[in-house]
Amino acid sequence: MTALAPAGIRSHHGSLIIPAGAVHTTPLGYDRDSVPVGAPLPLAASAELVHRLSGCGEIVVAFEGKLGDTLLALSGVRAVLDWMRLRSVRVAVRAVGPYAGLIARTGLITQPQASAPSGWRAVIGDRTGVEAHGSETAVSLVLDPAAPPCWSSDGRTHPDLPARHYLALERRLGIRLPGTAPFAPTLATGPNNLVEELRSVGWLGGLTIAAITATSWPERKDYTAQRFIALAEHIAEAQQAQARLLLIGGNAEDGFRVSAEAPRRHVQVLHLDGVPAEQLADLFPHCDLVVGNDTGLTHLAAMTRSPERHVIGLYARHSHSKWRTGLPHHHAVATDLADRMHQGDLCPVRDAIPSDVDVHMDAFPPAELARVCLDLLNGVRP
Repeated sequence: MTALAPAGIRSHHGSLIIPAGAVHTTPLGYDRDSVPVGAPLPLAASAELVHRLSGCGEIVVAFEGKLGDTLLALSGVRAVLDWMRLRSVRVAVRAVGPYAGLIARTGLITQPQASAPSGWRAVIGDRTGVEAHGSETAVSLVLDPAAPPCWSSDGRTHPDLPARHYLALERRLGIRLPGTAPFAPTLATGPNNLVEELRSVGWLGGLTIAAITATSWPERKDYTAQRFIALAEHIAEAQQAQARLLLIGGNAEDGFRVSAEAPRRHVQVLHLDGVPAEQLADLFPHCDLVVGNDTGLTHLAAMTRSPERHVIGLYARHSHSKWRTGLPHHHAVATDLADRMHQGDLCPVRDAIPSDVDVHMDAFPPAELARVCLDLLNGVRP
């Protein structure tokens, strides 16, 4: 269920199934559960798209834009590759651009071939990536976060972007693909020097909380270090434990920077600024809880963690259901405005919807947010 916090903010559990009648949706056009995997859909496929993809020997995955948009769009790449496997189309897959290393962790990328691939080349990515790498290709697929609607099928909605991208391509390709919710791929993780160094000096022992302050829109989405510290204090006091808080910041002026604050009563604070996303992907699984704004690193945390370790995104203005991975351990705490954006499948920026009040991250009082965190840490589902 969805819980209403005393401050008027709502928490939304990641495994919540939203019925089709509760929000504005677009019917998928078929009862997905009743169509066998590999069977034709009762909708016409895009004949030209099917023809060109069938002749492809290489797919280039090219994303150059925002990290969050990229991660939430990888289900679209997965949909195309699922279709090719069902059609027995052999294809080489490689990633280019700033996120190539992260994309390789999804298992979507095949090993390089000794000889050049035969057949046409396709490019899948965001608009900037396709424009940069889409010359001399048979087909380019732009995975635009504004394009796919909130689908509904079998009496339920599919509001998260990974589901939207996957199902949009399933409809265009014309056959029932094997993917089921959650549609977002997860990323493999492993040891790295940063994790080992933090562990060696005791920063990953006991109650460890990661808080993400990095954002491309700080005036709207920065919860601030001080609020996160207050949040950690509330959690640690309730747990009667000493908490270690890792504050994940954006790019530092002088590159990668680590600095510790003087210990507080219940919390030790470590600032990690400018850490590459690939290193953070290996760090997040070692944290008991990750809390962040609606940004790419929060999505990354969800896609690199186990279901037993929770991630909470804070949504002040944008839909809390669309801008999530759809993974059951990726939860949301949202304002009434974000809940209305969810219900109407709206975007305050795209649809130019001004708010009655200027909603910022101070809508989430640390004490009330701590209650949501404590319920998750203690295994209490709202």
